[in-house]
Amino acid sequence: MNTETEKRSLLLEMIAFSTVDGHLHKREYDFLWLVAQELSIDLDEFHDLFHQENTTSIIKSEFQRIQQFYRLALIMYCDGILHEKEAKAIQQIAIEMGLNPNATKRVLDLMKNAPNAIIDPNLLLRVFQEQHN
Repeated sequence: MNTETEKRSLLLEMIAFSTVDGHLHKREYDFLWLVAQELSIDLDEFHDLFHQENTTSIIKSEFQRIQQFYRLALIMYCDGILHEKEAKAIQQIAIEMGLNPNATKRVLDLMKNAPNAIIDPNLLLRVFQEQHN
């Protein structure tokens, strides 16, 4: 991510998605805070983001869109409860990102069956690359 605006936008999208089920679980909050730290966002700014409206920006790089999709999927699984609203929302977000629906479904299935929902990054990329052929 290059700009502060992009960093904030990505984190805002993650925050909005984490509350789509009506609750913010502590594990989701902790995961979001971890991401914020990686993006060099301080605690005050992080807390302020929870009170801002999410204006989605288009991510140009397919690699960055895949990364963001995976981050959102991790949030979806991190509280240990898969809500129907989350499952529908992530599929819609993936479509809006321009990601292949078959690849996103396959990644979600792999995550569902993986310990802690974590899959190898190379496998993640390979699933999306397979769809290009």
